[in-house]
Amino acid sequence: MSGHSKWATTKHRKGAQDKARGKLFAKLIRQVEVAAREGGGDVNSNATLRTMFAKARDASVPLDTIERAIKRGTGELEGVRYEAVSYEGYAPSGVALIVECLTDNRNRTGSDVRSTFTRNGGSMAEPGSVSWQFERKGVVMLSKTVGEDDLMAVALEAGAEDLSDEGDEWMLTSAPGDLQGLRQAIERASIDIDSAEVEMIPTSRVAVEDESTAKRVLKLIELLEDHDDVQNVWSNFDIPDEILESVEI
Repeated sequence: MSGHSKWATTKHRKGAQDKARGKLFAKLIRQVEVAAREGGGDVNSNATLRTMFAKARDASVPLDTIERAIKRGTGELEGVRYEAVSYEGYAPSGVALIVECLTDNRNRTGSDVRSTFTRNGGSMAEPGSVSWQFERKGVVMLSKTVGEDDLMAVALEAGAEDLSDEGDEWMLTSAPGDLQGLRQAIERASIDIDSAEVEMIPTSRVAVEDESTAKRVLKLIELLEDHDDVQNVWSNFDIPDEILESVEI
């Protein structure tokens, strides 16, 4: 995970002061809407909706806004119909990228993503040529204020597969289907959670130690993430912390 959690923290800290908050809200609302459409509007029986609901609440999306999104998803309110689509490609230095989108116009989104890759030193790849380098996992990030032994005592009983030290945070991983139970167990133990979501975790990493190359990689990722239809950009870069901290977003 080297670098990834610190990069996410840096983006959150800098982005919270500008338009990023509003853009995040819009993307989370879209995720809630699609989850409700595909699995129904009951958070108790729809595990994906339950996860998206919690993620939106963690980001302080108002409850009535979430409820309206659920109703649009179930057809109780009129709304745009979104579909999920993913694109694969490479950033400079051979860094693998998976770009997950929710769109109402697949052709437009595909064209925009391809243009962003080609204009910023990257290239699109055929479906499947990148995704095999990743595996989907439940990921819980927690502050180091909780001790390792205390955390392990709770996490292992709740289905956690691994605990790793990410510098300022602990990272727990689980099977995607075990994420909600793991989160609930940690919360019942009165342990604060920084984030809990399903992520694509790389099985191997590409070291990027040249600062100029690292900036080009991160710039491409930022531009992709800034697109309204893009929900997540997963990558396998391994960039030293000192370079991450020096990058201005």
